[in-house]
Order: sequence, then C-alpha cells, then structure tokens
Amino acid sequence: MKATSQALQARGIVEPTLVLDEAQAVRNIERMVGKARAAGVALRPHFKTHQSAAVGELFRVRGVRAITVSSLPMASYFAAHGWDDIGVAIPVNVRALATINELAQRVRLTLLVESVAAVAALAAGLAQEVALWLEIDPGYGRSGVAYDAPAEALAVAQAIVAAPHCRFAGLLAHAGQSYAARTPAGIAAVHTQSLTRLRQVQAYLQAHGIAPCPISVGDTPTCSVMDDFPGVAELRPGNFVFYDLMQVQIGACSSEEIAVAVACPIIARYPQRGQVVVHGGAVHFSKEALVVEPGRVVYGYPTTMRDGRFGPALTQAPLVSLSQEHGILNLPAELLGPLALGDLLLIFPVHSCLTVNLMRR
Repeated sequence: MKATSQALQARGIVEPTLVLDEAQAVRNIERMVGKARAAGVALRPHFKTHQSAAVGELFRVRGVRAITVSSLPMASYFAAHGWDDIGVAIPVNVRALATINELAQRVRLTLLVESVAAVAALAAGLAQEVALWLEIDPGYGRSGVAYDAPAEALAVAQAIVAAPHCRFAGLLAHAGQSYAARTPAGIAAVHTQSLTRLRQVQAYLQAHGIAPCPISVGDTPTCSVMDDFPGVAELRPGNFVFYDLMQVQIGACSSEEIAVAVACPIIARYPQRGQVVVHGGAVHFSKEALVVEPGRVVYGYPTTMRDGRFGPALTQAPLVSLSQEHGILNLPAELLGPLALGDLLLIFPVHSCLTVNLMRR
C-alpha cells in the first residue's frame, strides 16, 4: 500500500481522484464485444457508467456504433461527440418534448415507453420521427408493462404503430432482479426466466400483428456470465466497462477485473483502534454498500497498483463508514503501520456508476 501511495503521489494526486486502469477497461470492452459477436446479437452498450467521450472512443474503435444512455442531457453530450444512434433507456419524460425534437433532428433517437398515455403525449408533441421501445418488466418490479399482462403490452404497441412520427422498435427489458443473485447459477436462472417471459410477450404481440418485434436486454450480470441469448436482438450492458465490488459479490466478475478506483488521502490515523480516516466520503463513493454479513456493511475495499495496473481487493481492510467527506477504514497493524498522514489509499467502489457520476472526471 505504501508503494501504491508513492505511485499515486508521483502522478500529482493530492485530493480524492478517480483513477482508471485503462488496460483493464479495454479488456472488459473487448470481452463484451467478442461475446456479442459470437452470440450473433448487436451490442448497444449503456454509457451511463462511464459518461465519458474518451472512454466512448474505446468502444468506437472496436466497432460499436449504437449506444444507450439514461437521460436526455447524456444523449446530447454524446451526440455532440459524434454518436448518432442513441437510445434513452428510461421511461420518456413527456415534459421534455422540445429537447426530444431537437435531438431527433441530429441523431437516430430511440425512446422508452410503458403506457398508452406516454405514446399519446409523444404523438401530440413530436415534430421528428423517433423509434419507441416498449418496456416490459420481466419481474424486477421497477417500471414497464408486466410480463404477465400481454394485452396491455399489445395496446401500447398498437398505439405506437398508429402514432405519427413514431416507429415501433421492439421490446426492451432490464432484468434488475439479477442483482439479487450471488452465484453464476443464480444469474443463469434469472436470465432463463427473463428471456422466457419476454419471448412469451413477443409471441403474443406477433400473433396480433405486431411484427417484427425484436428484443433488447441489458443487465451486466447476465451479459457477463451468459454466452447464449436466444431470441435477443441486442444487448445493452453498461457496468461491465469498469465493474465494481457489487458485481464481484453478485458473481459477475472478479475484483481483478475492476477498472476504476478512488485515490483518497489519509487525513487521520488511529493505530490504537486499528483505523484510518480518509478524505473520501459519500460525495465521492455514494452510500451504496455491500451487506457482507447480517448487521455489517462495507462501502469499499482498498487495492494496490503496480505498473499502472490494479491488484485484487484487500478484503481484510474494509471501508466501514462514510459521512459526507470522511471515510473510515479498518486496517490490520501490518497494513496500517507503514502508512503516514497524507499517504494515498486506492479504494474500489461498491457501485462504479454512482461513483463516476459523483467524481465526474
């Protein structure tokens, strides 16, 4: 850890700073690009994890041409950086029609709807053509037409087909229930169940004249663990570019595959209680936590860096408490002893999407 601190100091880091292991991010990207190609499905990665034009170029040079984002401002940002096939994978905000029309003039824009009311609002306000995904909830319970309400899904699909300036893009789902899994077998079970449910809705719509009806899926756990995606047209994972400790706990990756960490200076030492305090709190990491056992949560684990590459998570030294700017780590004596005030610890986040959004660069 001392050598890691010295390497980070040599890079001029003096405050909480997001650090990228670019080589690992490239490996993660290339693995997913190869997986999609081998499975015969399109890859439309979710860029909400990195939110970076520079990281986006790592995808572009590897053949990715269509992307997913989680907001209209994010879509505008990537449109300004040359991306012209953009899907916004959150139920459409019908109050943002001016922004939608402006974007649709510049890019092939795909939006997400889950009700006839949303389609009607778009039909009344669109001046440009957009494609509309119909969101299906495969059991996650967040948003979308329930998988066991095919007649409702058909009504929304028929409204899309009939609406001016609207084109039916297909069915979209996020199997977020995969985040409750803790083993590859658990992830596989969610994958199989979700695809079965989506194909049932697809078959119902096709039987009632809605064709073609492609399927888009996108959670990182299933896209990381599974190799076969029967009946799927495109994949939209995002977190895989960096991964994080949550994905390690789920079983989607190992800690050696995490590609971002936060460098945090030590601002207080307490050898008598086996702890250090770092400048790195909820405003840097978020308050996402791992429940490692009943009554005990962890907000991060430190790692080491050698030759610009991250090592595995040091699980014997957990980040156990966060307030706005402070973070407290439990450190065994052999790790704490060599560390001085001002040394930098490199800490893996629990949820890289939120950490990146907070750190911004």
